[in-house]
Amino acid sequence: MLNVTFCGAAREVTGSLHLLEADGMKVALDCGLFQGRRAEAEAKNKTFPFDASKLHAVVLSHAHIDHCGRIPLLVKNGFRGRIYSTPATRDLCALLLSDSAHIQQEDANYLNKKKSRAGEPNVEPLYDDDDAQQAMNLFQTVACGQPFWITRRLKARFQMSGHMLGAASVALEYKQPNGDKPVSLVFSGDVGRFDIPILRNPKPFPEADYLIVESTYGGRHHPPTDDLGVRLAAVVNDTIARKGKLIIPAFSVGRTQVLVYSLHQLQAAGTIPRVPIYIDSPLAVNATEVFRMHPELFNAEAQSFQRQTGDILGACDCTYIREAEESKKLNRIRRSCIIISASGMCETGRIVHHLRNNIQNPRNTILIVGFQAAHTLGRRIVEKQPKVSIFGQKLSLKAQVVVLNGFSGHADIDELRRLCKPTARRCRRAFLVHGEVDQMEAMKSALAEDGFGDVELPSAGEKFELTAKE
Repeated sequence: MLNVTFCGAAREVTGSLHLLEADGMKVALDCGLFQGRRAEAEAKNKTFPFDASKLHAVVLSHAHIDHCGRIPLLVKNGFRGRIYSTPATRDLCALLLSDSAHIQQEDANYLNKKKSRAGEPNVEPLYDDDDAQQAMNLFQTVACGQPFWITRRLKARFQMSGHMLGAASVALEYKQPNGDKPVSLVFSGDVGRFDIPILRNPKPFPEADYLIVESTYGGRHHPPTDDLGVRLAAVVNDTIARKGKLIIPAFSVGRTQVLVYSLHQLQAAGTIPRVPIYIDSPLAVNATEVFRMHPELFNAEAQSFQRQTGDILGACDCTYIREAEESKKLNRIRRSCIIISASGMCETGRIVHHLRNNIQNPRNTILIVGFQAAHTLGRRIVEKQPKVSIFGQKLSLKAQVVVLNGFSGHADIDELRRLCKPTARRCRRAFLVHGEVDQMEAMKSALAEDGFGDVELPSAGEKFELTAKE
């Protein structure tokens, strides 16, 4: 018997974690951090609804922290099984998990200073770098398309999902001990867009009895990808005309590289002037090196541009910044420039400092290029709230705010339907995860139109038995 329990990203976007149980063994699909309101996220992140030491394996769809960020906590709590991923996902996790451990420690240090003054007991970080390093020792990489056995009866295969470098959906098959027909399940992970810069298109989902699919943009339509360059150029040129700075919060892994590539193309074509571009994130610098290690994952256009320029991520007028002192110098620049910095939802990292220093200048532009979860600073900026709190200070939002969802790493509803529809004939039940409820409801209606007879919006902790079609 095969069961699935939804432990995270259930009626919300972060904390991806789905638990499979079969033959007395437990296997996690992803193990991500919850993000959002600090106290609420902290409470969710601290504990697992199962004994980590009894978990047999983790199958990891990709390296974004809301999908992999609690793996070191699994290790801290006794997990010693295997972590299956693609090679690029493993390489990126080596950076992201160490960076996450550093953030956990910094957050704990900051809170402990306050608690010390109040005479309260200290808090511990969620995990430390030793836990992250131990986790890396448990990774076993598998190429896309190569079948692998997780348990004696549970087989899996990765296929490209287009969401970020190395990202994959997972096709699973459980061979029942009684000899009945195998049970098949597809877990989408996060699904990327079609025809976006650098990465290849997502592969269609294979037919399966059950489908667990993300719904981040389950009720939205992105603008066409073919005019992304035109729209990005317009934002750059308008900001320069105002003699302002363009501030772009972007995830260090994936979105930053796509932006640098796109700006490089525009500069090479003469569509935008060669203003300085600063990539202010040590993690983005390291992640860019991982991208350079995996040109086999680039699409045909990116491979062609690579041959022309020698480096699609560095040959333009861009400067990669590691040191904090160099980052601080950017605040003294008075001419137009482009600053790309992390984190993508503006909750932590150097982007928060850049926003504090630039958000009140109407000549500047804040360009949002990715999903902003509820209760984050990024969401408040997207909503254009007149005043936003940064480092405890209320600041007026006077900078221009532009949202380009076309750069999103997530498929919109049309692209999701394109991937899901071929599976409708066989699929017994589809589970929508990784989405806010309004987006899930919209996607449920769309899938019903496409022939899916049973679409569930599971709540956290809800458990389902998966059986083969007779």
